[in-house]
Amino acid sequence: MTLPDERDDAALLAMLEDDMTLDAAAPILALAASYFAETRRGEGPVSTWHSAQAIADRLDGPMPRASRPLADVARRLSRLLLDDVNRLAHPMYIGHQVSAPLPAAVWTESLISALNQSQAVREMSPSFTPLEHQVIAWMTDLVGWDEHAGGTMTSGGMEATFTALLAARSRAVPDVWTNGLGATPPVIVCGEHAYHTVSRAAGEMGLGLSRVHVVPSRALRMDPEALRDRLTRLQAEGTRVMAVVATAGCTATGSFDDLEAVADLCDAFADDHGPLWMHVDAAHGGTALLSSRHAHYVQGLVRARSIAWDPHQTLLLPLSAGMVLMRRQDDLTLAFTQAAPYLFGAGTQAQIWDLGPRSFQCSRRADVLKLWVALERYGADQLAQLYERLCHMAHMLHDLLAARDDFLPLHEPMSNILCFAWTPAGVHGADRDALTDALRERYNRSGRGWITATTLEGRRVLRVTVMNPRTDVSHLAALVDGLTAEAALVLRAR
Repeated sequence: MTLPDERDDAALLAMLEDDMTLDAAAPILALAASYFAETRRGEGPVSTWHSAQAIADRLDGPMPRASRPLADVARRLSRLLLDDVNRLAHPMYIGHQVSAPLPAAVWTESLISALNQSQAVREMSPSFTPLEHQVIAWMTDLVGWDEHAGGTMTSGGMEATFTALLAARSRAVPDVWTNGLGATPPVIVCGEHAYHTVSRAAGEMGLGLSRVHVVPSRALRMDPEALRDRLTRLQAEGTRVMAVVATAGCTATGSFDDLEAVADLCDAFADDHGPLWMHVDAAHGGTALLSSRHAHYVQGLVRARSIAWDPHQTLLLPLSAGMVLMRRQDDLTLAFTQAAPYLFGAGTQAQIWDLGPRSFQCSRRADVLKLWVALERYGADQLAQLYERLCHMAHMLHDLLAARDDFLPLHEPMSNILCFAWTPAGVHGADRDALTDALRERYNRSGRGWITATTLEGRRVLRVTVMNPRTDVSHLAALVDGLTAEAALVLRAR
């Protein structure tokens, strides 16, 4: 066997040591700081007009086998990739529900990675595991729950809702871990604007999509009367309801279901286990809890059995940072029933502190740290103020569009999301839908800004989500002007 060359080892270790200094990190950190400086001024294109294939061709080549200075890597990173990112910190990015993240949380990311603590087991993360318990306690206190509540950080709302539904499944089918769901699985009931987490979870946990009952909306919110009718029918059929999923800040329109009405129905249709399990997907709208102006939208959230909330959305944290909150922490423990003595400790202390037994993930970063830093740096009241600003900008755009005859706002914003229709004269139906998609693509490729689209009540419509506190009324006016200019070109090319 050939022994490694000690001189080569020494050189490699010296390279690692050299990279551990602040001076060595400067080229990479400078890219982040330069990105902040350029985008916050609103300069340059918001996104790229290059195709994925063009970028792939630029990157094509053999895997690097030799090292190069970190400064060279930073230059290559900048030249090959950074010109084509979505500039979320640009005030004209008003697209998906991905935030322009808070600077203090961004800088904390490097510390999280450097420390590399694993949150599954307390002995692998001695200080950040108790920190996660504390931050989760702050959030359950906001909801209004007592000391029996709990939860855990997740990768996002998808995992949070899936975890909550696993807990609901264990309640509905107590022996599911041993014997499976059986011949007649329970059903999930949700609104038509529920995020696709619900249907995905039903498929992944073996319920099947046919076991998801979708309730129609009224004024973009789950219709309580339709929900009552559906639950009445299911009860008459003898069908077990595993969970009723309400939404606080739905993806399409930012609307909030009437949580009090949903909770009343969950109480009214109680089964042998008690009130029906009410899960609230508040991934986007949970931040309304912090705001005295918006808290009425989440009135009734305290009555939920479980909640999904994404601080990486309207609390403006970098990806990823989600959480699942449970009115009874024991429900979360029952969602995962497995023995792993090689990893999870035994005894009361381990049961209290270890997060792995009540989490879908095992290897998990200490993302709670960036949430704690954001709260420490900016304070909950100021974070609420930022959320209120985002929502206010959506209202301002609504008012701008309402004064025109070529664009039609389709709802009063309940949060920071607004859908609106392009209404060119003499264009209807499928032609209008196709032209709407063409307008959005042309506008985004122009570099003027970036927005999204969706289908609402069978119609293709334009959609904005204000996720950047730097976006103000002047940028909203520029959005309307840019869309108007591009619309004229779309109609000319028709």
